[in-house]
Amino acid sequence: MHPDGPSIVCETGETLTDLIVSHPEYMGSHAAKVADGRFPILVKLIDARQNLSIQVHPDDEYARIHENGSLGKTEMWYILEAEPDARIVYGFNQDVSADQVRNAVENNTIGQLLNYVPVKRGDVFTIEPGTIHSIGKGCLVAEIQESSNLTYRLYDYNRTDIYGRKRELHIDKALDVLKLKNSSIPNQPMRVLRYRNGFASEVLGRCRYFQVERILTNTESVNNSVTLNTTDNSFLVLLCVDGRVELRSPSSEVKLGKGDCCFIPAGTGNVEISGKSQIIYIGC
Repeated sequence: MHPDGPSIVCETGETLTDLIVSHPEYMGSHAAKVADGRFPILVKLIDARQNLSIQVHPDDEYARIHENGSLGKTEMWYILEAEPDARIVYGFNQDVSADQVRNAVENNTIGQLLNYVPVKRGDVFTIEPGTIHSIGKGCLVAEIQESSNLTYRLYDYNRTDIYGRKRELHIDKALDVLKLKNSSIPNQPMRVLRYRNGFASEVLGRCRYFQVERILTNTESVNNSVTLNTTDNSFLVLLCVDGRVELRSPSSEVKLGKGDCCFIPAGTGNVEISGKSQIIYIGC
């Protein structure tokens, strides 16, 4: 939920922003504190048909001072699909200086300073503020992030639009926030898949802004459903990334297919899940 692209509630046609303004309790007590009363997260699907721009994000403090009180951006990537040669950019491959980075951008040699990380389906990466990064072509990514649209582009391969104009770069601000030390290529986090009848789950990642889990369901009838417990602490967002699933709460029923996303207000109570699916489950 962000002013640059608010989600629309299917049942009513209103924006998720309007819904939260009308019902602030839907966020939950803890989630409301995470971002000072603003909706704390965005969930995106990114299908990279070409290499995306080399960029960096500021932290909350820098954004508050320099971007009119905006949130910074911490984000997490879950690789849904990856072509055999797919890779991402994650950090620098050596210690660098600000002048070295600026010169490399101007001379089109920035790629020589970057860590290129091969990726495969199921990989998880947390991108902290200040980390130079990019999603490479051939990646389909579920991105969970702070509710912020702040991106400082350092390099965009000199691409132009149909009018011959290059995209705006933000080199000075990027250099203000960049972590200039050599970044170790990230290891995949230890993950433990926990099973119960018709249901398995694992934690993909957590930080102060969100927790992300992967849920596998294998129930085909109401009589063989599993129960998802909600609390007053936080809303939940469910993103279906494979299969089909039906959700039933005391007040409504929703069917999700691959690519569909569902917002569950805090305090909804027990939600029954039936179907065969893979779901990304996000809370604060």
